[in-house]
Amino acid sequence: MKEILDELERRRAEARLGGGERRIASQHSKGKLTARERIDLLLDEDSFEEFDMFVEHRGTDFGMADQRVAGDGVVTGWGTINGRVVFIFSKDFTVFGGSLSNAHAQKIVKVQRQAMKVGAPVIGLFDAGGARIQEGVDGLAGYADIFLENTLASGVIPQIAVIMGPCAGGDVYSPAIMDFIFMVKDTSYMYVTGPDVVKTVTHEEVTHEELGGYRVHAIKSGVADGAFENDLEALTQVRRLIDFLPLSNREKPPVRKSFDDVSRVEASLDTLVPANPNKPYDMKELITKVVDEADFFEISADFAKNIICGFARMDGCPVGIVANQPQVLAGVLDIDASRKAARFVRFCDAFEIPLVTFVDVPGFMPGTRQEQGGLIRHGAKLLFAYAEATVPKVTLITRKAYGGAYDVMSSKHIRGDVNYAWPTAEIAVMGAKGAVEIIFRAEIGDADAITAREGEYKTRFANPFVAASRGYIDDVIMPSETRRRIGRALRNLRGKVLTNPPKKHDNIPL
Repeated sequence: MKEILDELERRRAEARLGGGERRIASQHSKGKLTARERIDLLLDEDSFEEFDMFVEHRGTDFGMADQRVAGDGVVTGWGTINGRVVFIFSKDFTVFGGSLSNAHAQKIVKVQRQAMKVGAPVIGLFDAGGARIQEGVDGLAGYADIFLENTLASGVIPQIAVIMGPCAGGDVYSPAIMDFIFMVKDTSYMYVTGPDVVKTVTHEEVTHEELGGYRVHAIKSGVADGAFENDLEALTQVRRLIDFLPLSNREKPPVRKSFDDVSRVEASLDTLVPANPNKPYDMKELITKVVDEADFFEISADFAKNIICGFARMDGCPVGIVANQPQVLAGVLDIDASRKAARFVRFCDAFEIPLVTFVDVPGFMPGTRQEQGGLIRHGAKLLFAYAEATVPKVTLITRKAYGGAYDVMSSKHIRGDVNYAWPTAEIAVMGAKGAVEIIFRAEIGDADAITAREGEYKTRFANPFVAASRGYIDDVIMPSETRRRIGRALRNLRGKVLTNPPKKHDNIPL
């Protein structure tokens, strides 16, 4: 018996070494952790239960019959984060560059299916060179099997991808279907085709970083939802994110005890909005002063900065925050902001996370580039997302709410549950100057008359009381009481029941 147990331990030790000491040292020399080191950091201590440690590929072509490594380039299993179950797969770059064989793919699929049965999030740690070329179509079949499970799991369990090295070819589409993608600065990149193929096809010389580094995807394309300095920070932040999310759509988001009085008055908010309507202020200051313990987990912080999205807690309960940012492009809605916010709103709605919306929006971005880029359709995504959402929705207008953007930003007209405004709110089709120049076009040559007309328009619309008189605003509140009023509204809405008409699925304007 002892010999059998010794053999088991020998095999386990061999499997844990992956590609061997030399390749592990190479991984460390690049500032990257190994697949198992990452799992140990992400999960609670001693909580990891591994699946399929001894699985090997079944390829025989191109000399692969003589190259078999236990685990086949991916470590899979489950564990806990702060005591809550998660399933995980972590690509091992030290084994065949983390490339995907059919056996490797089936290990991932097993974890995905088990997570769906149990009702727990899936976290994928990506560090791989794409499909294993020696397996041909078997590798491609493996990718498709993973993509199908990603799709079926969407809206059922949270799915989080962390790009911690190369992620190329078919590997990129699994993260693309998942709910959140995070990258590690300077050591990770993702693209459909690499620099060599790009050079062959387009004659364009480009580096890995220029083609698919974090500056491309976390700042320009919006493919990634954030980028962190190193592996340790990335994994620590994923642990933090998981704390805001339900394990599946079968349960409510996790509630934790808060030591921040939900009735707290924040006097500094009474002076947050400048007297000059054209002067910006930082909407993040409002967010951190209103939510529990100033704890705000921002999503896509470096992309489409004119809108803010992220998770926080109110009275111990998770909420999704969406807010226009007056400091960037005056908080205008453009293509990127609309896409970013629409996807976030739909995630929150899928997982029963209430939405709190802070509005200071001058409208949609004008210009030929926006129109040619499809602003109408992209703007409609955000409108659609808010309109179909059935979770509790609380909205606060702090200053400008102009034009169609007022409607889109969780207005009462698209089923906002509780809509507040500060006394500084202005709700109108457009600003006074533009409105007067249209309404009183014949008087444009008379400066005094135009000034008087502007004053008349401001008196009429540069306040929230017209909207309040129509019932479009539930109450005009003191800024200092914002936390208390939003907290009470959310508590009142905990029992909300709202369903959409029966259908196979909607047809959001993608």
